[in-house]
Amino acid sequence: MFHDVQLSGIFPDSKTFVDARPLVAPAVIMARYDSARRAPGFNLQSFVQQYFELPRPAGEGFVTDTAQTMEEHIRALWPVLTRAPDQPDARSSLIPLPDSYVVPGGRFREVYYWDSYFTMLGLIASGRTELMQHMLDNFAYLVRTVGHIPNGNRTYYLSRSQPPFFAAMVGLYAQATDTTQALAYLGALEAEHAFWMDGAERLAPGAAYRRVVRLRDGSLLNRYWDDRADPRPESYRPDYELGQTVPEPRREAFYRNVRSTAESGWDFSSRWMRDPKDLRTLETTDLVPVDLNSLLYHAERTIAALRAFRGKPGDAEVAQQFLRAAEARRRALLAAAYDSTAGFFFDVRWKSGERVADRPTLAAAYPLYFGLATPAQGRAVAVRLERDFLKPGGFVTTLIASGQQWDAPNGWPPLEWLAIEGVRRSGRADLADAAAERWLALNRRTYRATGRMTEKYDVVDLSRRAGGGEYPTQDGFGWTNGVALALGSQEHRQQENRTSHN
Repeated sequence: MFHDVQLSGIFPDSKTFVDARPLVAPAVIMARYDSARRAPGFNLQSFVQQYFELPRPAGEGFVTDTAQTMEEHIRALWPVLTRAPDQPDARSSLIPLPDSYVVPGGRFREVYYWDSYFTMLGLIASGRTELMQHMLDNFAYLVRTVGHIPNGNRTYYLSRSQPPFFAAMVGLYAQATDTTQALAYLGALEAEHAFWMDGAERLAPGAAYRRVVRLRDGSLLNRYWDDRADPRPESYRPDYELGQTVPEPRREAFYRNVRSTAESGWDFSSRWMRDPKDLRTLETTDLVPVDLNSLLYHAERTIAALRAFRGKPGDAEVAQQFLRAAEARRRALLAAAYDSTAGFFFDVRWKSGERVADRPTLAAAYPLYFGLATPAQGRAVAVRLERDFLKPGGFVTTLIASGQQWDAPNGWPPLEWLAIEGVRRSGRADLADAAAERWLALNRRTYRATGRMTEKYDVVDLSRRAGGGEYPTQDGFGWTNGVALALGSQEHRQQENRTSHN
């Protein structure tokens, strides 16, 4: 029945049906479906509407007060996008969470892992550290109960994670409160790190297992992965239909790469495709990504710092182990991914060691943001970002317009933040301020014209709304709100400083 409904097209978005809730026991629905579908004049849409409660968009019914500034609008949205602790429901695909949390908006009715870091930037700017703590508690709960932080709190997301920002969130929380409060998450941080490193100790050079890769020189790095190799339930129709055009021997690898790309958060982008015009050429599991390894470096350093701060017996030794792992990862990533001729970081094909140098992307900002890059490398990357990536509305994600949403001409809030702050940390406050000014101006212009914050923006042609991808551009929007508030509060502080100096 699931296959029939998803391929019928009665829902333009495959995610609608996986978020629907059966109104009676699934076994009853299946028995009735089995007999009803054989009857003349059977109407599938009517059947589904009779037996399922369909989901509504997050934030539906919220009316913008156009007299409000963008910042006031965002603060008014927090309660709309905040979910109370969930009640367990055996008939729902939602994984119930014990504390409140913020959802992105629109079709994204659940918490998303990497989105939440950027949402938290805005919660801090709004003085909402208690809500941030609830979200951290939820992520720690997921690590304890599921073994990792899934893509989102839905059962169909359990086979993968997303860019591991948990340590960065804990670091933000420590800055906003104090390090003692962050210690509560040390166990979850170490368990999550173990999930990403599963199988590392038995890997031979030139081999990979799940999310770990050992390069031919013996150094250890990570890749994106998904434990399943079939169509994603929430994107079932597009995945299944495209999969049918892939020869049978390669179909499983195709589905694995589709799902692994979803773990990367960049679904989809020419970054992962041998042929930017053909999604069937995804090679995500063959790549060592710059962003993922920067995040894990930061996680290792964070765990080491928290162990050293706690100071219990044995903590100093464990802290040293994590510091050594972080330093080994930094050296391995810089050697593999940094191209000194181009002055840029690239993803690496781990089997051959070849850099994907024909497809520069904004992921190169991660080593600057998380402090892996040397000062000289940071300056070189900043020069390239200014020359090739800075557009009228901010930084563009890639230089290839493939029609995929994580490509030109789109700019995305998380990458704007990482690139802006990455170049700032590399001594280029001028470039950071220019990019932030352009991005905030685009956010404000769109808000004034539409009354909305959206998940992505066209940074090349400011008169166009962003497009591309598998679904329409969504309103809300958690990470856009967070980054806009964080950049806006920086801008406000700079203006105050200028006024006080004058």
